[in-house]
Amino acid sequence: MSFASIDRLKDAAERNALAINEAKAAGRKVVGLYCLYSPAEIAIAAGAIPVVLCGTRQDPIAAAERTLPRNLCPLIKSSFGFAVEGSCPYLGAADLVVADTTCDGKKKMFELLGEMKPVHMLQLPHEQGPRALDYWRDELEALVRRMEADFGVTVTDDDLRGAIATMNRERRALKALMDLPRLNPSPVSGMTMLEMLFKLGFFSDRETIIRLAEDVVAEVHAAADAGALPERPRVPRILLTGVPVGMGSHKVVRLIEECGADVVCMENCTGYKKTLMVDEQGDPLTELARRYLATPCSVMTPNTGRFTMLADIARDFAVDGVVDLTWQACHTYNVEAHKVRSFFRETFDLPVLHIETDYSESDAEQLKVRIEAYLEMLGR
Repeated sequence: MSFASIDRLKDAAERNALAINEAKAAGRKVVGLYCLYSPAEIAIAAGAIPVVLCGTRQDPIAAAERTLPRNLCPLIKSSFGFAVEGSCPYLGAADLVVADTTCDGKKKMFELLGEMKPVHMLQLPHEQGPRALDYWRDELEALVRRMEADFGVTVTDDDLRGAIATMNRERRALKALMDLPRLNPSPVSGMTMLEMLFKLGFFSDRETIIRLAEDVVAEVHAAADAGALPERPRVPRILLTGVPVGMGSHKVVRLIEECGADVVCMENCTGYKKTLMVDEQGDPLTELARRYLATPCSVMTPNTGRFTMLADIARDFAVDGVVDLTWQACHTYNVEAHKVRSFFRETFDLPVLHIETDYSESDAEQLKVRIEAYLEMLGR
């Protein structure tokens, strides 16, 4: 079944790059963000447009490998390749790039990127206790001062509170969108959900993001209430965890669904990690620091928040299986795969399929065989 609101979202996304350029021509600044640890609220409070820059395509990797080692994470190589080629309009439009020291590969790549674009590096602590919170707040305050200096603005607490309120509304809208597959069977495929989430990350106006997401949710629920959703056979419901994915790095999502399952939820940075809310009471920078530091990424030690989130969405979506995706050379997620496997076996008696791959299609047939075997096992 097709939905008019989803078609409108996709059509509107075709103008994203043009809208960014129009905003720049009108005097707006653009801030590029590579990771969920970088608060979009600070850019919004400074009057700038935050855009996502993380590389999700295979084609720029060859250019990156002229500088970077071949045995590096494809996400890092893709991100750097876009900079080398000058082929990403959003990176080209960025007046400031905000980077953070998540993994060693990224932070060293950002040093090279700093030779091409203005980069502000956030020194991310790798634990989430009280000392780390105080330190991280200082890092965010330094980012505020950098934007004030670079953009010639003053960022007040009220500006930050307004930006937090806007982003919380966006998070609610995105969560409601991602919650649609809680309906069983899912009214939208995992690939459709991934495409929507990916394209929503490039809009220049937050109100447009909120409206488009809310329109999809309203239309799908109206169809469900009217009994107008088509009947579908029961298929395995899969939770995808691990590294972020996007259009261009969607191979595993596509293969799972080609093999006859539904990807109904994504715990990763593409999915539910985006939906953590910021407390709108209290000191805004402290609450921003608290929320962003709580992001449950494998670079944190310990990373208990990931397993709390996994447990919640596994129950909420009544999943039948789990695919844990790791990009090649992403050591933190690769090591943590052992804990993920043990967690699901002990908590839900569910087997986990761990996949380590890159962006290329070279192993697609091999992966398809493994996924088919895993789904057959679930069926038994």
